[in-house]
Amino acid sequence: MTDLRAWWWHRQGLDGSLRGADPAAVLAKTGWARSVGGANPYLSLFARAGTSRAQADKAVEALQIYELPSARGCTYVLPHEHFGLGLTVGRGAPEADLRVLEKLGVPRTEIEQLCQAVLEVLPDNGSLDPAQLKAAVGDKVRSLGEEGKKKGQSTTLPAALGLLQAKGQIRRVPSNGRLDQQRYSYTRWDPPTFDGDAAAELARLYFDWIGPASVGHLRWFSAFSAGQAKTCLPELVEVDGLFLPRAQVAEYEAYQAPRKPVYNLLAGIDALILLRRDHHSLVDVDVTVPGDKHSLLNMPDLPDHPIIDRGRVIGLWQYDPEHEQIVSWVFDGKPDKALNAELDRTTAFIRDELGDARSFSLDSPRSREPRLAALRSA
Repeated sequence: MTDLRAWWWHRQGLDGSLRGADPAAVLAKTGWARSVGGANPYLSLFARAGTSRAQADKAVEALQIYELPSARGCTYVLPHEHFGLGLTVGRGAPEADLRVLEKLGVPRTEIEQLCQAVLEVLPDNGSLDPAQLKAAVGDKVRSLGEEGKKKGQSTTLPAALGLLQAKGQIRRVPSNGRLDQQRYSYTRWDPPTFDGDAAAELARLYFDWIGPASVGHLRWFSAFSAGQAKTCLPELVEVDGLFLPRAQVAEYEAYQAPRKPVYNLLAGIDALILLRRDHHSLVDVDVTVPGDKHSLLNMPDLPDHPIIDRGRVIGLWQYDPEHEQIVSWVFDGKPDKALNAELDRTTAFIRDELGDARSFSLDSPRSREPRLAALRSA
């Protein structure tokens, strides 16, 4: 029987089959890279294609790949061919913020007027950061006081920017061109559009990226309702209690995993983990997490970045920027020669090109100290 985990790993291009591929091709084939101000987009591309940070940043600058609000309204780095689709499936996300603002006494018409004001002050060429935008539109931005701060809405400007981004009328420009930070300016743009059934296309892509998967997995990724998911599914075949595109069945049945270990160091929100949000299916043995009372199989998400061997989670890691080293824990013993080589390769990439491997925007060396200490003690 085909090893499901090895198949997922293979389909995700972690077996070396995408070595040297351009960033847009990698993301189109293996799925969008979740971006939360951390290193995941860079680590995802590096693990699959050996992409340098400079190559990734160049692809962003050329709009071959870009960070956009998409599935569930969350930001992902998408390939150019999926820009229209991503914006279409994420278009309704700002409605939640608008409902909050309505409860704070801000009508939708006020936000729409602010949106128009933002578009009017943005230059035809170039961009403005939030402070510059606020100054340019003047009193059209309303402060929402302490009550607004409690609800995460200190002024009306973020909601307007979110609505404009979801419509594809503006895009965020990373202040220093990097994907692992959250300082932006904003510029006008005219993105590609998507014509067709967006839900059906997203479902087709999803099962192509990470099938076999369940309908529940798709719904988690997409935020589709049960009825919507039922009507948008591509032609699927049940295998091992999950569903796989019919076109992949023969390849799936014939696939044989490498006999020797092949290691990857991934981010905790890599597509291999996050598309199904089910790290439990990738773990062979239940282990107590260092520095935590819970076992790995009783946690909803991984506490650290995973070490992967042909699709199995075999350990965890974090980066220590002070000592410029990866601190790792392998569940069943010490790293072998091949794993040490991958640890060294990834360490050099982070140290020389990224400087750090943050999990998300608020992650910092100081906040990471307890996890580093726990991994060292394992």
